Amino acid sequence: MPEPEVTTDSSQDVTPRLWIANPLAAWTGNQRDATNGLVVSGNRIVELVAAGQEPAGPVDQVFDASGMVLLPGLINCHHHYYQTLTRAMPAALDRELFDWLKALYPVWAGLDEKAIRLSTQLAATELLMSGCTTSVDHHYVFSEQLGDAIDIQVEALRPLGMRSVLTRGSMSLGQSSGGLPPDSVVQTEQQILDDSQRLIDSYHQADAGAMMQIALAPCSPFSVTSELMSETSRLANKNSVLLHTHLAETEDENRFCLERFGMRPVDYLESVGWMNDRVWLAHGIHFQDQEIRRMGEAGVSVCHCPSSNMILASGQCSVLDLEEVGMAVGLGVDGSASNDHSNMIQEVRQAFLLQRLRYGSQSVSVNDALRWATLGGARLLQRPELGQLAVGKMADLGLFDLDEIRFSGVGDPIAGLITSGAHRARAVMVNGVWQVRDYRPVNIDLEQLLAEHRLCAKALIN
Repeated sequence: MPEPEVTTDSSQDVTPRLWIANPLAAWTGNQRDATNGLVVSGNRIVELVAAGQEPAGPVDQVFDASGMVLLPGLINCHHHYYQTLTRAMPAALDRELFDWLKALYPVWAGLDEKAIRLSTQLAATELLMSGCTTSVDHHYVFSEQLGDAIDIQVEALRPLGMRSVLTRGSMSLGQSSGGLPPDSVVQTEQQILDDSQRLIDSYHQADAGAMMQIALAPCSPFSVTSELMSETSRLANKNSVLLHTHLAETEDENRFCLERFGMRPVDYLESVGWMNDRVWLAHGIHFQDQEIRRMGEAGVSVCHCPSSNMILASGQCSVLDLEEVGMAVGLGVDGSASNDHSNMIQEVRQAFLLQRLRYGSQSVSVNDALRWATLGGARLLQRPELGQLAVGKMADLGLFDLDEIRFSGVGDPIAGLITSGAHRARAVMVNGVWQVRDYRPVNIDLEQLLAEHRLCAKALIN
């Protein structure tokens, strides 16, 4: 299909105005009408154009979005980019979480600089191509030869133009001390804390519209000490950054916490200073009702990872129950080794289906799933400038067409985008700049990246 026509007039404002015009449908994340598109100036949305209307002021460019569905940029709240190198690895298939991790940890211990660079670029590119404009990565595998993994990721992500939250993960409790990971990928608490501060000082942007942020993310209760959890919380408070970890993903984890700490995961969280509004948790499945109420009162958020939870048979997140007590809920594709794709629009569909199974078809709609993937993620990450199409918000958006056979006969374009299974965006804008055009990333040689990534994956597992 040819590229949508872009026309330009002769007027030149200091900040050019682009009208994304005539979409087939627009989902804004609010009740505002953008039936006839919106106007972008610089990196912000400056006008929504209602049905039958034209922009209030002159425009310099027009992007013809006819036949496309317009969405806010999707927000991925949990991932492990390096795991793209171990998708569908035979030794880890058909296992539940703890055994799955034990099969993969020795492989991940062999990650090197090239592996981090290629896996980061591939995961981020796949996300972009699926309409994702902001993504979290949780990297927690560090070794003697790979202490600067986050620095490598920062450089690898620069050409892609995606908003990123890189979480400085950590593991300090190795097998010799009763933890799950091998000792070769465990660091001392002081190493972890010193590097966390260095990364915040080097890369964290605190301003609205930030393109790169750092959060602190001890991996899980079964891979770090209580002391590290407490010290990391203090460091996050000192630097005003967010906190992230896996919690209550499986019943095995609940049993581990009871055996090691004498308390359930939520009680453990509170004991180490993690019951506050800086915290968001990955998975959040096995909670009791009173634990959910306590987390809601504290302002804790949860990232729902439906595909990963289904593949590992971990359970179902009680999303509506979490929202009922005021918790923010976002979506995450999770690691590619427990999901096997990094496709955010497919994850929206998966969340829609899984939560309908849990709560019923009249309780969960396409609008709910889109809300989790946009507004929910923005609230979770404390980024109010993201997650919706509205005047003053950042110009992050995706355009999806319905030309494929899977959409033939669709009556409601927005519902059909999810129920019929969209898997790629036609065009994606981040911060007012096109990063995907005609289904392809603008700044990455996709064929070369794929070739190098495949060779790297093969070398890692052999």
